[in-house]
Amino acid sequence: MRILVVGATGLIGASICARLVSEGHEVVGIVRRPRANAARDYQALVLDMAAALRPEDWLPHLTGVDAVVNCAGVLQDSPREKTGQVHRDAAGALFLACARAGVAKVIHFSAMGVDRAQPSTFSATKYAGDQALMALDLDWIILRPSVVLGRPVFGASALFRGLASLPILPSMPDTGRLQVVQLEDVVSTVVFFLNPGSPSRMALELAGPEQLTMDEIVGTFRRWLGWAPAARLVLPGWLARLLYRLGDLAAMLGWRPPMRTNAAREITRGALGDPSDWISQTGMRPQSLAQFLALNPATVQEKWFAGLYFTKPAIFVVLPFFWIMTGIVSLTTGYGNGIDLMQSTGAGMLSAPAVIAGALADIVVGALIAWRPTARKGLYSGIALSLFYLLLGTLLRPDLWNEPLGPFLKVLPIIVLHFVALAILEER
Repeated sequence: MRILVVGATGLIGASICARLVSEGHEVVGIVRRPRANAARDYQALVLDMAAALRPEDWLPHLTGVDAVVNCAGVLQDSPREKTGQVHRDAAGALFLACARAGVAKVIHFSAMGVDRAQPSTFSATKYAGDQALMALDLDWIILRPSVVLGRPVFGASALFRGLASLPILPSMPDTGRLQVVQLEDVVSTVVFFLNPGSPSRMALELAGPEQLTMDEIVGTFRRWLGWAPAARLVLPGWLARLLYRLGDLAAMLGWRPPMRTNAAREITRGALGDPSDWISQTGMRPQSLAQFLALNPATVQEKWFAGLYFTKPAIFVVLPFFWIMTGIVSLTTGYGNGIDLMQSTGAGMLSAPAVIAGALADIVVGALIAWRPTARKGLYSGIALSLFYLLLGTLLRPDLWNEPLGPFLKVLPIIVLHFVALAILEER
C-alpha cells in the first residue's frame, strides 16, 4: 500500500512510519521542515500543515495514495503552532481532499475524552477535526489514545522520566488519573486497521489497563531506573500556576514544554476511557506500564536523559541571562570599568566603541539563544565570541590569566556549557 502519514516526525508518526516501512509499505511522510541530516527510509514531503488549509493544498500529494494516517497535533497556540489551524482547518481540508481523491481509508488521531468535554482549545479543536471527518462518506477510523508512553519520548512521556530523576517529586495539585497506553499497542492498532477488510467508521478509545496517578507513573519509572523512592512535595496552587505560565512563556519563545496552561486544564480531568471496543475490534491486549518497562530494561542512556531533562531548561535560561546581562552591565554600571580595561590595552579612542560593540554583540547572542528557531546559531555565535574574547584578551592583556578571580579561565567552562547545550538541543 501507498500510505500518507501526516506528522511523520512526531512521537507516534515516526514509529508508525518505521513499522509500515518494515512491513513493505510505500510510505510518504509529511514533515513541516526539511532536515538534511535525517535518516529516513520513506519519501518525505515538506508541507506546513498550518498553512495547508484548502483541499487543493493536499490533492497533489494524494495521487496514488491508498490510505492516510493523520498523527498531527499541537498542545497549545504559540508563534510556531496554532491548534485551530492544525486540528480543525487543515485536518478538515485534508479529509475533504481524501474524499475527492478517492482515498480508501483515513485513520485520524484525536485524544481521549474530547467527545465528552473540551476544557481547552486543544481538545475543542481536536473534537472539531473529529466531527469534520465523521461527516464525510469515507472509511474512517478515529483513535483517541490516553497519554502515550514508549521507548521514544517527547512531551509528557519525557516529563515523566525527568520527574523520576528528582530526589524530591514536585506533585502538581488537581491532577486526574491516567490510563497510559503503550506506543507499541498504538502502532499495532494502526497496522490492524490498514489491513484490507478491517472495520471502519468508528471512534475508539485507546486506554491502558490501569488507572494511575501521575505520582504512581513517576514512581514506576523511578523503580525502573533503579532509584529509591523519592520524597513527595505537593506544590501549592499558586506555584503550580506560575510554573504553567512559565511554560507558556517558553512556548512564546518557540520552545515546546509539556507544562503549559492547556496541559493543566487537560490533566485536571485526567485521561480515562473504556478500551473494551478497541479490544473487541482488534483483539489487542493492552500492556500495563509495568509490563512494558519490565520487557525493556533501563540503560545508562535512559538515566542520562532523565537526569538531563530539567538541566536543559536551566541551561537555556542561564545562557541567555548570562549574555544579555553581560551586555546590559557593560552599557550601564560597568561601562566605566570597561573603558578603563580597554584603555589599559592601548585602545585609546577606540575604547568606547569597542565596549559598546562588545555589549551589543553579547545581547544579540543571548537573544538568539533564547529564541528556539535561532538557538543553534546563537550557541555557535556564543562559542565564537568567547574564543574571540579569549584570543584577543590573551594578546592584549595576558596578565589576566594570573588574576585570582580567573576572568579568562572562567571562559573555558562557559564554552563547554555551550557545547552541552548544542548536544541536547534537539527535541525529537
